[in-house]
Amino acid sequence: MSELPSGTVTLLFTDIEGSTRLLQVLGDGYGEVLGRHHALIRNAVAQHDGHEVDVQGDGFLVAFARADDAVASAADAQRALGELDGVRVRMGVHTGQPQRGGSGYVGLDVHRAARIRDAAHGEQVLLSETTRDLVDVEVRDLGEHRLRDLTKSQRLFQLVAPGLRRDFRPPRTLENRPTNLPVQPTPLIGRERELAETTELVRREDVRLVTLTGPGGCGKTRLALQAAAELVDDFPTASSSPRSRRWRIPAWSCPRSHRHWASTRRERPRLRAPSPTSSAIGGSSCCSTTSSRCSRQRPSCAECSRRQG
Repeated sequence: MSELPSGTVTLLFTDIEGSTRLLQVLGDGYGEVLGRHHALIRNAVAQHDGHEVDVQGDGFLVAFARADDAVASAADAQRALGELDGVRVRMGVHTGQPQRGGSGYVGLDVHRAARIRDAAHGEQVLLSETTRDLVDVEVRDLGEHRLRDLTKSQRLFQLVAPGLRRDFRPPRTLENRPTNLPVQPTPLIGRERELAETTELVRREDVRLVTLTGPGGCGKTRLALQAAAELVDDFPTASSSPRSRRWRIPAWSCPRSHRHWASTRRERPRLRAPSPTSSAIGGSSCCSTTSSRCSRQRPSCAECSRRQG
């Protein structure tokens, strides 16, 4: 593996939109399609002096010393991927100064580049404002959007180039969903394991009630809000934050698959009743809510748990 670029680096993140559904449709043929997908992306990366940093399943992280090379590589890859029927790849490009860590990069710029990729649709290439300022290409200004890290809005641009699709729905960002999740001042860092465990439990059909607890001040509400943002696509009809600490869930309004959880710094999620030291989110196929305290919700939450138990 060649030496990764340092200093100002442009990062390209890619993945296949709806890869799970595609796997179900293609069955045993998915492996062959995925191999071809990898080959086409690697060819486009090599033609523009890119450095493959990481590959996880159907997703690539590639680094470039020049922003122009990253954008040209993304455009070439999208055109080449057009030969794969049903495979729609979304791409995000961001330029920053990520720090070297292990065999790759770490830092907020890596996080931001991944979130820009998450906001894209299949066949779409999104650029950050920093990258746009460094390249001489045609773009479409999509305005400011809240990425899923819940920080302040980021301005996004769609790459416009020959052979690339131009018509897309609005980016997959928080303001384009029915949610009033509050903006957070900083991204969530260092809680990847807890976040993954929480969202995995909530997505399981056999899990009706999940509560994660921890001491006061350990960041329960922050993790709960991040989990709600991560689950917006899983609960597309609503994801919201109550406007008052007096908010409660009436027992009669609890949906069939109501889940209720809070966060903890180090402990693994475990089933238990809500407490004043819990920060909670309730979710279902029709509703997802967050609250900083659930001591006032104990009667209704307990009734919901009893009904679902």
